[in-house]
Amino acid sequence: MNSPAPEPITFPEDFVWGAATAAYQIEGATHEDGRGPSIWDTFCRTPGKVYAGETGDVACDHYHRYRDDVALMADLGLRAYRFSVAWPRIQPDGSGPVDPRGLDFYDRLVDELHRRGIKPIITLYHWDLPQALEDQGGWTARDTAERFADYATVVHQRLGDRIGTWTTLNEPWCSAYLGYGSGVHAPGRQDPAAAFTAVHHLLLGHGLAARALQAAGATTVGITLNTAAVAPGDPDSDADQAAVRLVDGLHNRIFLDPLLRGRYPADMLEHIARFTDLAYLHSGDEEIIAAPIDLLGINYYQPTYVAARPGDPGCDGAYPGTEGIEFLPPTGPLTAMGWMIEPAHLTMLLDRVARDYPGVPLMITENGAAFADTIAPDGQVPDADRIAYLDGHLRAAHEAIRRGVDLRGYLVWSLLDNFEWAEGYRKRFGIVHVDYPSQRRTPKDSAHWYREVIRRNGL
Repeated sequence: MNSPAPEPITFPEDFVWGAATAAYQIEGATHEDGRGPSIWDTFCRTPGKVYAGETGDVACDHYHRYRDDVALMADLGLRAYRFSVAWPRIQPDGSGPVDPRGLDFYDRLVDELHRRGIKPIITLYHWDLPQALEDQGGWTARDTAERFADYATVVHQRLGDRIGTWTTLNEPWCSAYLGYGSGVHAPGRQDPAAAFTAVHHLLLGHGLAARALQAAGATTVGITLNTAAVAPGDPDSDADQAAVRLVDGLHNRIFLDPLLRGRYPADMLEHIARFTDLAYLHSGDEEIIAAPIDLLGINYYQPTYVAARPGDPGCDGAYPGTEGIEFLPPTGPLTAMGWMIEPAHLTMLLDRVARDYPGVPLMITENGAAFADTIAPDGQVPDADRIAYLDGHLRAAHEAIRRGVDLRGYLVWSLLDNFEWAEGYRKRFGIVHVDYPSQRRTPKDSAHWYREVIRRNGL
């Protein structure tokens, strides 16, 4: 017997529909128009760090093909496009002189988006730190936070008259823990103390930049976090619940509390003190970090299940100090990344954030899945698994709205297949297929499906 078709749903009238990308993943042109090297340029050239030694040197060649890409966005009916600015294009050394050619590119892109009726949503930092700043300590150096605020001001001076929504950082958890803790992302360091120091300086940089943007007249300023829905392997186990508390602290509360409550959680400060003396935390920093924001971006892909394993000395470098905790392997249907597909946890996550940190509007700034897509003989790209994934998560988002969550929009990750960081080009998240040798774009079935979702404002 067939299951009944799900009920049709409609989103709020002003709901924002769009897609997201990141500069290093799509732009290419890494040696053009004065762009300086980033930590990802360096990381990609470090043997063994990126699949097959691939780089973002060409990526999707968006730097040269942006007009065609914006036309494609318009054809898909996108109302918004979230993109990031490459800091090394603006200040090749991370500070000092500004290269106008970098700003010229984003000037042209923003104008093209407006011409097509697409709202630009800007992300100032999506992981491509200028290498010159990393050479001086990167996010472990307090000066980087101050330089980030300077950079934000420069970009706003050029684009502020045409951009309404500004995001400071994308996923500081990844920048800090994967970049400085586990070392699986650039700059590839493996030092728990450095990871926690980077957490603080990223948040400090956000606060300084948010204040600078607001002082300059920006009307909507926010930050994007990859908040995690953390659950116990055994809900009836007190030990598993304690493991959830620690992992939730490292992944969520260490960011959310200072941003939205003005202070770090006491249990996290105690945990961090195992690795560093907290000398980097200066008087007044928490007040700066808590600069009022107008929007909180939520990136969601999969839940996290943990269980207590007393006596197990293993520790995931991305979660310093989690000895005795197992991150349970995913079960059920998985994406090509090996990620668990469980939309209900998105509802729980949105509900939790809205309940524990009330008063800040939310937007899903990334959600999507990688699957092994191929072009069929008829030239189409069937991707029913992705459509099912997106459908399930949109229904989960709608359920959160029904429960009272102030959710303003949904941005699919990603518009294009692209350079997927340490995975190189072998994982495809796009709703548009990219044939990298020819740079030919082919909308997948999910792109046509998403266009209809946007047209109907629902499912």
